[in-house]
Amino acid sequence: MTLLAWCCAWLLDFLIGDPQSWPHPVRWIGNLIHFVQRVVRRICRSDRALRIGGGVMWLAVVGLTYGIAWGVLHLATLIHPWLGWGVEVWMIFTVLAGRCLARSAQDVERPLRVGDLVESRIKLSWIVGRDTSQLQPEQINRAVVETVAENTVDGIIAPLFFLLLGGAPLAMAYKAVNTLDSMVGYKHEKYRAIGMVSARLDDVANFIPARLSWLLISVAAFLCRFDGPRALRIGWRDRYNHSSPNCAWSEAAVAGALGVRLGGPNDYFGQRVEKPWIGDARRAIAIDDISRTIRLMWVASTLALLLFMAVRYGLMGAA
Repeated sequence: MTLLAWCCAWLLDFLIGDPQSWPHPVRWIGNLIHFVQRVVRRICRSDRALRIGGGVMWLAVVGLTYGIAWGVLHLATLIHPWLGWGVEVWMIFTVLAGRCLARSAQDVERPLRVGDLVESRIKLSWIVGRDTSQLQPEQINRAVVETVAENTVDGIIAPLFFLLLGGAPLAMAYKAVNTLDSMVGYKHEKYRAIGMVSARLDDVANFIPARLSWLLISVAAFLCRFDGPRALRIGWRDRYNHSSPNCAWSEAAVAGALGVRLGGPNDYFGQRVEKPWIGDARRAIAIDDISRTIRLMWVASTLALLLFMAVRYGLMGAA
């Protein structure tokens, strides 16, 4: 039943994603973060106090998310096993973001294909933190490919990894960790202190999934008839070409698979940030690389699901 729930949830994400009108736990987590952050900022004034308050915020948000998820799932199972199963499927479905990520990338790609740079830049600004107002087509292509490559980890592979470790409640707790990082885990002055704990613990949470993504994307590249050996080689060579200890693993694997160069300088919050290049420019990045990266994402996520299901099955057999 557990493995069937995993498959059903993954298929739901693949087929329908997250309809905007549906209730979604990540929105509730986001609202909780907003509330706790306001309380922390009201109480804590110095940087040291904000760092401590940020740690308390992390514990409160992640702890409440795990506790509520476990309680709801346990109560539903007590009422009826099939109700518990349905709640488990729903929880897993909501922590996976493959269809949402693919749709967001395609929303940028479509206007770009017809030469509507203004619309493409606007749609891109919804999914990246950099300044998109002056980006040219090649830069837009690169930004979308980087976003899909990076979020393959925290949007699909990492939730599945924590699902393996601790079931739906732990996968939900990981989503809280990731949401905290996306909301407050910035080096910008406003968030540097209060978001320090969230940023660092998100790095810890993604440490193993990011490295698994390098291997999974390399295998996916081979299956998609891209350059699998080069994905493996560039992924290892450029794995640290990023300020994050995790992001470059998946980005470098995608860059190697496609034979393009990612990274480089970008503008964030009005400041120029010099970032190292990832991969080799064997050719110029093209708009079709967006759909190629989406294909890599889906194949790699399928491989992750099969791998974790096999491990789970093996553990169940050993028990």
